[in-house]
Amino acid sequence: MKGKQQSDRLTTQQKAADGVIGIFDEEAQEHDRKVSDNSKIVVHKLQKEFSTLTFRYRKSISKKEINEALHEIDDDLGQTLFLQSASIIPDGGIIEVKDDNGKWHVVVVSEAKFQGKDIDNVKAGIKVGKNNDQDLMAAGNAIERAHKNVCEIANYMLSEPYFPYILFLEGSNFLTHDITIQRPDGSDYTLHYDNGTLNRLDRLTAANYGMKVNTNLCKNKFVLCNSRTIMLQAASIYTQGDGSHWKNNDMIDVMLDIARTSLCMLGNVLFKQLTSK
Repeated sequence: MKGKQQSDRLTTQQKAADGVIGIFDEEAQEHDRKVSDNSKIVVHKLQKEFSTLTFRYRKSISKKEINEALHEIDDDLGQTLFLQSASIIPDGGIIEVKDDNGKWHVVVVSEAKFQGKDIDNVKAGIKVGKNNDQDLMAAGNAIERAHKNVCEIANYMLSEPYFPYILFLEGSNFLTHDITIQRPDGSDYTLHYDNGTLNRLDRLTAANYGMKVNTNLCKNKFVLCNSRTIMLQAASIYTQGDGSHWKNNDMIDVMLDIARTSLCMLGNVLFKQLTSK
C-alpha cells in the first residue's frame, strides 16, 4: 500500500509540473546515454594508451559476484542472496583490466544523475508548480538512489586500495555558485546555490565523506580513529556547478584520470604486462 501511495504521489508531482520535470525525463535519459557512450570511448583510448593490457566493458555486475568477492574476505560476508538474477547496472557501465594472473579488476564505474530544469524553465518563461505560478520546482529525491550502487561497488571492491566510482551530476539541483539568467521579458533572475528548495548536492556527499567535489578521490584514504586505522572508499563526485550540460570531452577526461589512478594502484599485479615488449 505504501509503495502505491508513493507511486501516486510521484505521478501527481509530475502532473502538477505539467510535464516540465519528471523523475525519468528525456534529459535525464540522454545524460545516462552520454555517460554510457563515453565509457565505451574510454575503453578504446585505454587500450591504445596501454597496448599491452587487456580491457573490457560490462553493462552490469551480478549480486552473486559481489557476494563472492565479500565471502573471499570473510566467511561471514556475502551469505545472503534472495534472487539469483539480481544485479546492478551503473549508467556508464563498468570498465575492467585483466591482471598478470588473468583476474579482472575494476578501473572505472560511472553513474549519471540529471536533476533540475529550472534554468531552461526560467529562460523560456515557464512557470511551474501546482498552480503554474512558481519560478522554481522543488527538487525531488530521485538522486538518492545513487547511494545504492555506490555501496554495491564498494562491497565488490572492499579488498582493493582504490575506489574508481564517478558520479557525474548535471542540472540546476547541483549548483555550486549563484547564477543569473534572463527571462523572456529581459528581466534577470538569480538562482542561489544555497537555496534549500533547489540544491540537492548535500544528499550525495555522504558518498565521499564530505570531501571536495570535482576531485579525483579514487585512491582510498586511510584515517586513524581511536587507535584504529579505517579505510574510506569515497566516490568522486563531479558536477557542472553552473547547471550546464557536460561536454563529452570533459567527461572522458575525468574517466581517463580516474582510470589511470586505478592502473597505478594496480601496478604490482600489472607489472609483467606493462614491462613486456
